[in-house]
Amino acid sequence: MMMRYCHLLDTARAGATAAAMLIALSAPAGGQAATEPVALTDEQTVAALSENFAAVPTMAGEFLQFGPNGEQTGGIFYIERPGKIRFNYEQPAAIEVISNGKTVAVHNRKLKTWDFYPLDKTPLKLLLASRIEYDPKSIRSVVAEPDLTTVVMGDDKVFGDAVITLMFDPESYDLRQWTIKDAKGAETSVMIFNVTKNVELPATLFKFDELAIQRQRQLSGANR
Repeated sequence: MMMRYCHLLDTARAGATAAAMLIALSAPAGGQAATEPVALTDEQTVAALSENFAAVPTMAGEFLQFGPNGEQTGGIFYIERPGKIRFNYEQPAAIEVISNGKTVAVHNRKLKTWDFYPLDKTPLKLLLASRIEYDPKSIRSVVAEPDLTTVVMGDDKVFGDAVITLMFDPESYDLRQWTIKDAKGAETSVMIFNVTKNVELPATLFKFDELAIQRQRQLSGANR
């Protein structure tokens, strides 16, 4: 999977170089400079990203995850906004991460364990919102560069020092990557590719019975 993604990057770079040469060759003669595009304000940039978010409520594809210690894992992901996500990690990892819109569950199939976290208390809530709101309480910074548009988001009152950085294609505004930095400064990045947008996703992808799992956990503890 990594080799495929690297190949995609090489192809994109080659295309960008060819396009740059073509633009340079077709520049107006006589030293006339081409008109500079008008730079968007941070609020306009976020509004454009938000429109794209709203237009793509579902997506599916592949991901590569880079952990804080350099470890790499990958697999398949599904997103249904608002609030729902699923990561199926490829072998040898035996992990599933599922959000049903209210709770984020981490399921270790090998160890047969479940851990639950309120979605509203994790920065994933910002990634899984229907839109990106330009709110000074949550928008830390907006950086628009030729090859990447980056938005850093957080909320001290909700997530403490944890923040999420969303990275978008500067032309299509498609989501390319996100990085979550926890309260201790450890960073986990997720890069997505081979993405299919606006796909029909079965509701079962995002379902788990938290109450039944908790009851089973209590029964198992009582029988020890």
